[in-house]
Amino acid sequence: MNTSPGRSPSNSTVALAGLLTVSAVNHFATPHFYYAVVPPSITTGSMTRKNWVHTSGLIEFAGAAGLLLPQTRRAAAICTTVMFAGFTAGHITALQRACGPKGSRRARVVHSLRLPLQVPLVAWAWKARNG
Repeated sequence: MNTSPGRSPSNSTVALAGLLTVSAVNHFATPHFYYAVVPPSITTGSMTRKNWVHTSGLIEFAGAAGLLLPQTRRAAAICTTVMFAGFTAGHITALQRACGPKGSRRARVVHSLRLPLQVPLVAWAWKARNG
C-alpha cells in the first residue's frame, strides 16, 4: 500500500483522478446532461441548475488535482468520498422524477442503473486516501 505522503499516487488513484477530470470537463461541455441530478429544492436565487453543475465540475477538478498531489491526497480522497456520498441524494431525486408521471422509460433505466454506481465510487474514493 502506498501510504507515504511523498510518494507517487497509485494507479487506482490516478485512474480516479482521470475519471474526475473527464467528468469535470463534461460538466462544462454538456451541462444539461447533469440537470436531472440537481434536486429542484437547491435551485434557488442565483444557483440555477447550470450553476450547480458548473460548481460541481470545479469541485471535481479540484478533487482530481488534490488526489495527484502527495500533500493533499488524503484530504482530497476524503472530500471526494463525501462528494460522491452527497451526490447520491441527487441521483435518488433523479430516479424519483424518472419514475413520476413526467418520467420516461429511458430515464427510469438510466437512473436505475446509475444510482448503484455511487457505492463503488464512494469505496474507490475512500481507498484513495492511502495511495
